[in-house]
Amino acid sequence: MTTPQAPSTPDQTWGAAPAPGTPPRPAWSPGKKIAAGAVAVAIVAGGGAAIWAASSSSASTESATGPGGMQGGPGGMTGGSGGLASALHGEYVASDGNGGYVTKITQTGEVTALSATSLTAKSEDGFSKTYTITSDQATGLATGDTVTVVATESGDTATATSVSDGATGGQGQPPGGGQGTPPTQTG
Repeated sequence: MTTPQAPSTPDQTWGAAPAPGTPPRPAWSPGKKIAAGAVAVAIVAGGGAAIWAASSSSASTESATGPGGMQGGPGGMTGGSGGLASALHGEYVASDGNGGYVTKITQTGEVTALSATSLTAKSEDGFSKTYTITSDQATGLATGDTVTVVATESGDTATATSVSDGATGGQGQPPGGGQGTPPTQTG
């Protein structure tokens, strides 16, 4: 017994006209057209949002910023309005130089208590913190002075690595610019 074979059809090439006798493909329904349009709009909108987000990030070319958006280059804390130089107080994590990390604190405020081993500063917003200092760091300071303190925090203890007389960090340096040096006496 033999099986009937289907009539042979020539190979179709993509985009070629349909073979003679082939029924035409049905057109997309209005629902399919709307769905396809909605998908296209979503793709375009998502791409546009991604481009906008990338171009609006803090990596602006209008200001010279270093790693982490800090102005003044690596380790720099300078900056105009809104830069870290105008910060009242804050906390950040830095490398300890040995593959680990250390929590640092910076604060600008008025000295409310002072001894040879500790300093308490109070910022304009009411934040107050006591720091362990050296007698060299206390030299030339008095209660009521404005200081900028950079300290390393370990547990509940904040040990000052830099105490600078004045809100600008002393001698035009950014906060922490003269780490470990005693404050300067201004005139």
